[in-house]
Amino acid sequence: MSAVSLAASRPITKSWTGRTLSALSIAFMLFDGVIHLAKPAAVVQAFANLQVPERLSVGIGLLELACTLLYAVPRTSVLGAVLLTGYLGGATAIQMRAGAEVFPILFPAIIAALVWGGLALRHAGLRAIVTSIVRGE
Repeated sequence: MSAVSLAASRPITKSWTGRTLSALSIAFMLFDGVIHLAKPAAVVQAFANLQVPERLSVGIGLLELACTLLYAVPRTSVLGAVLLTGYLGGATAIQMRAGAEVFPILFPAIIAALVWGGLALRHAGLRAIVTSIVRGE
């Protein structure tokens, strides 16, 4: 869908689609943050496979939850999206450094696309900025 057709579609449809995409990304990030705090065997194994010290799990989980909460609050959603992008970029870098397969490397980018897609569809000001950039204004 091009930015021009995105701007021309009905506002209610955009808003609900944006909320749905945002809810999916928030749900995943909350789940991931909570399991970093709980440290089940799968998280411990993943940290070992990625050669990340297990003691960092709680700090990473708290950081992830804080960024996600900023994203979930409409007033701070843009800041939250920027911070989540940085967090997910770090996740991509860790996967690449560990020599992971293609999907684990791409998955953080997929989540980031959900974050920004949801935000763009529910935030008219951000949509206007993106549309003007695409049009070259």
